[in-house]
Amino acid sequence: MKDYGVNARWFHLFNEAAFEACAEQELEACVEFKTFRADFQAHPELIPIGVDRKPIRYGRLVQGICLSQKEYLAKIEEELLAGIKQFKPRGIWLDYLTYAGWFETSEPDLQESCFCPDCIADFCNTAAVDAADPQEILACYSEEWKQHKCRKIADFALHYARLIKAHGPDCIVGAYMCPWTPDEFDGALTRIFAQSYHDLAEAIDVYTPLIYGSKSGRGPAWGREWLAQSAGFVPEGRKAQLILDALDYPESLEETARSEVPSWGIQVFAGASLFRDKEKAIVFRNSVETIRNLLPGDRSV
Repeated sequence: MKDYGVNARWFHLFNEAAFEACAEQELEACVEFKTFRADFQAHPELIPIGVDRKPIRYGRLVQGICLSQKEYLAKIEEELLAGIKQFKPRGIWLDYLTYAGWFETSEPDLQESCFCPDCIADFCNTAAVDAADPQEILACYSEEWKQHKCRKIADFALHYARLIKAHGPDCIVGAYMCPWTPDEFDGALTRIFAQSYHDLAEAIDVYTPLIYGSKSGRGPAWGREWLAQSAGFVPEGRKAQLILDALDYPESLEETARSEVPSWGIQVFAGASLFRDKEKAIVFRNSVETIRNLLPGDRSV
């Protein structure tokens, strides 16, 4: 892969074999660290509560847990600490760092949550309001509720980033992002998923929107279009690095390479398989060279 422009690999959690493979292949090792995603069948207590005071609807794929579940949050932190103490990754990308939902679909089921008694009490204490009913919160304090959720996610991001930097000052901290622009789906990026580019800026070095076109019912130009709008919401001094899907290859990569606003490198989900085919590998190398030539300064990952 290195012969075709690859300089880093991303893999799930702190996988010792993956670190060894990266060292062998002289590639940078980057970790995809799972945060707020769990098996709801095994952990029903983690299912967020909806406006109707019942557990939210969910299908085979869902992210976001009840953020009042302190025992589970402690487990997430323990796993992160253990990994960064044992290994020295080039970067750690925080995955599923959102409230509940799923955006890798053309018809998302966007539900307001997290309305368990503890989450409501936390909101009321933080926002200095008195509202015990979910309907009342959304009717009278919707902006405060959205800001509270965004700040909550940003605070977790900052806490994790500080842990990472304490053990690896040069480690890149990334975040996988809902790929919607701030105004899409009635502001669902912040309203539902609580991912505020502005609030996350203190913690996150690199934002990585999941540009999975086929899964999301979008065309191959989606990444290029997202980049063209990114200056309007990605904070100055922070980088945007798209992750494309191997299912959309090569069209999505070729379109992204045409962007006047370059992505700070590229990730390709399930991309390793592309390098079993020389023609596909050459397309990757040519596209990545085009992108790199547009990047100023640091091009390390």
